[in-house]
Amino acid sequence: MHVKDLFKIEGKIALITGGGAGLGAQMATALAEAGADVALAARKIERCEAAAEKIRGETGVKTMALRCDVADPDEVKSMVDSVLRKFGRIDILVNNSGTNWGEPAADYALKGWKKVMDVNLNGTFFCCQTAGRAMIRQGSGTIINVASVAGMRGFEPEKMDAVAYPASKAAVINLTRDLAAKWARHNIRVNAIAPGWFPTDMTTWTMQDHGNLIVNGIPMRRIGKDYELKGAVLFLASEASSFVTGHTLCVDGGESAI
Repeated sequence: MHVKDLFKIEGKIALITGGGAGLGAQMATALAEAGADVALAARKIERCEAAAEKIRGETGVKTMALRCDVADPDEVKSMVDSVLRKFGRIDILVNNSGTNWGEPAADYALKGWKKVMDVNLNGTFFCCQTAGRAMIRQGSGTIINVASVAGMRGFEPEKMDAVAYPASKAAVINLTRDLAAKWARHNIRVNAIAPGWFPTDMTTWTMQDHGNLIVNGIPMRRIGKDYELKGAVLFLASEASSFVTGHTLCVDGGESAI
């Protein structure tokens, strides 16, 4: 197979949660630029509608916008059913929806812990499970979970004082491994991307207060740019990674290497 063909995803159907802004919109744009039709879902449907219109205008692919709180399994089922009704299948699922709660570990509120776990871990599982059923029926699929470098290491409180977030992302990494082992027989690949520090709504306040400290802890001495997840998501979504499953790909400027 020619190398250019390995990265072709024309005609594929991709569902991206948390796709209305930030890293989700970046990855949705990458898949659309490579030819996939995309469905964007998030709690704030207005963001998804704006992103879907922009992507459709720039790439010409088919798009749709959906409201979904991934922490609610009924809403996840409705989301997946809506995509299946419109497109008939789901070839690529990107689980990007996430949240955070900042508070010292000794004082961490139970409601904060539950909020983060409900979205980051439970929501990822609900989406994997529900879309996975459709992929099992169709005999193929690719799932990409968005983890974090935070799920691979600890952080001093000056960098990240939010104990539930790294715990949830570590769980996502092993959920990825386990589903990969279980679903390989169905021709479903399950991988994860672990971004480092990128400019997002979630990281803005940390970068404002502790930007120099964070950057000095990254070997490349900078944070990620607004296009630097595009290649990673296309690689994992395409035949270029056809023999890769259960893997977590770090896109972090080398932070996980130290």
